Amino acid sequence: MAGSTGAEAAPAEAPGAGTLPRLKLYYERNEQRIAAASFAAGFVFDAFMVGRIDSWEMIAQQAAYLALILLALTQLLIEQERPAPEPAAMPAPKRWYYRYRSVVVHFLFGTLLNLYTIFFFKSSSLLVSFSFLGVLVLLLLANESRRFTALGLPFKFALLALCLLSFSALVVPVLVGYLGVTVFLISMALGCIPIAAVASWLRRRSDALAVRARRQMLVPLGAVLAVFLIFYLFRLIPPVPLSIPYIGVYHAVDKTQDGYRLSHERPWWRVWHNGDQRFRAQPGDKVAVFFRVFSPTRFSDQVLMRWYRKEAHGWSLQDSIPINIVGGREQGFRGYGVKTNYQAGDWKVQVETTDEREIGRIYFDIEPAPPGPRAFEVDLD
Repeated sequence: MAGSTGAEAAPAEAPGAGTLPRLKLYYERNEQRIAAASFAAGFVFDAFMVGRIDSWEMIAQQAAYLALILLALTQLLIEQERPAPEPAAMPAPKRWYYRYRSVVVHFLFGTLLNLYTIFFFKSSSLLVSFSFLGVLVLLLLANESRRFTALGLPFKFALLALCLLSFSALVVPVLVGYLGVTVFLISMALGCIPIAAVASWLRRRSDALAVRARRQMLVPLGAVLAVFLIFYLFRLIPPVPLSIPYIGVYHAVDKTQDGYRLSHERPWWRVWHNGDQRFRAQPGDKVAVFFRVFSPTRFSDQVLMRWYRKEAHGWSLQDSIPINIVGGREQGFRGYGVKTNYQAGDWKVQVETTDEREIGRIYFDIEPAPPGPRAFEVDLD
């Protein structure tokens, strides 16, 4: 019997000692974690770095992305029944296009969905727009999943319809300078035109393409349009392009040449409050709610400041104050409302559009306080 040498079995071949091979190995072992971390980091980065909603450069970029996606998906639909082309017979640019077409579409979808999620998130309180934002976030996550490429053309055309309708809902109010039911319906009609026009062109080419266009383009478009209309009916679509970057409660708001002087007696440590959200009211005090509304340049519209008091049966509307706003200011149009007739208790103020879509809200409570000297802090806005 042959004797044993006593040597241990040779270990499996180790990866290369260089930095790049080690990074590649780490990525392969932690691909899902890295993808999730990259997605979260990219969303947070875009939330802080995204430009103005009325930037013409940003609008042009979105339009270009949408056109590229529509062209790529239309070509995929036309080629469904054709044999795959031989890569070796293609020139290099065409071979590169066929190899990376799906990856590019995936990237463009991710960028657009990320952008629209941020814009809609900024345009309303999360309590009101949670359902619509939830749909956008789920689709954004679906686009980041490995199964995205296997979901088929109908799902991709549904994503495209969502992006087109979101783009139109953003841009049309920027162009006309106000919001309302008519503006929203016009934006929905314009958002449907690109897919409907391509489907009409395909129907004229052949009966087979007509069937595919109806099932894979028009049906998803109709479904997404129905979702938009239902969400609008229940006031769940945030009122883009408006947003409220700040809203607070104060004892006095005074307009001066240097800006607005906001008087409050909030303790320094109550950093989570905007002004006197715990409002200690002495006899004769007025409650002032100050806010900033961001709106695009040349935008001129009206918002409603609605005051609610919490009663046994729920929130009861106490007052509604119309305020005209003008767009263009980088920090937002500044406005405020004052209430002199009030009772102690829990209150909230909502700022809404004329079609009753909420832009922002603030909660506060009013407590009676005995007369006495006070030292107000003053902020300048």
